[in-house]
Amino acid sequence: MTAPSTLDRRGLAFSIGAYAIWGVLPLYFHILTGVPALQVLAHRVVWSVLLLILLVLALKRGGAVLAAARGKTLLLLVASAGLIAVNWLVYIWAVQHGHVLEASLGYFINPLVNVALGMAVLGERLRKWQGVAIAIAGLGVAAMALSGGGSVWISLVLAISFGLYGLLRKIAAIDALGGLTVETVLLAPICISWLLYCAQSDATGFGQSLALDLLILSAGVLTSVPLLMFAAAARRLPLSTLGLMQYLSPSMQFGIALLLGEPLRPVHFIAFPLIWAGCALYAWDSVRATRATLPEDIKPIG
Repeated sequence: MTAPSTLDRRGLAFSIGAYAIWGVLPLYFHILTGVPALQVLAHRVVWSVLLLILLVLALKRGGAVLAAARGKTLLLLVASAGLIAVNWLVYIWAVQHGHVLEASLGYFINPLVNVALGMAVLGERLRKWQGVAIAIAGLGVAAMALSGGGSVWISLVLAISFGLYGLLRKIAAIDALGGLTVETVLLAPICISWLLYCAQSDATGFGQSLALDLLILSAGVLTSVPLLMFAAAARRLPLSTLGLMQYLSPSMQFGIALLLGEPLRPVHFIAFPLIWAGCALYAWDSVRATRATLPEDIKPIG
């Protein structure tokens, strides 16, 4: 009999660390409210690319990254770089303008968007309960849209842009570190040009105080580290486990939104329960499907 499978503790620690950092990012961007969102995005890219290039060189991966980032893969990375830039910019803007609730909603429905994209683009079959989960969550999104609150666009842009980003990165033949490095290298010239323009126009947020400068410089670490931790976790954990862990971030963001004093409107008491119900059903179906495919001698008891 095969020994029972156990969860990789390092993988679990990496996943918790990645999602926890993403969960508290609203506090970081809230502190940087005095710096325009486009500048925060530019700094996020510039300091990330420096850190990632140093890491690639230290690991002696430069040749492999250059060899992979060609032809179709490079075109896919150009598109994915644009999508992640849009995602980051909308997220930063949402936090700085008091829409963390809508941002968290976007990441709650992102897994369901991934399922829909897999079916529409990759030809994956939609399981019955996955379809029900998407329909329930869709009712929640529709409730937000019909309530007259224009901020539902934040949720949809975040969910769809990150869903499409994940789809392109799934297709692109390059690893997580190499892909993220190439994406930031592609975005860096635009971001550097924008920061130089802001500096010449005396509209830069950098250089106002040492504390603010250190916070801005830390954007590279806060961007790169959780993504690399997530990549490490993805190699060690079953996808079903990662699928459940991903709800940690939007749950923390939801709590932070309340901590920051964002008001709960009546429609939130309709939309969020519907979306949470859809997510719970999706998570249950994922676990059920995984258990069904395990050999009898390693299925968990209970």
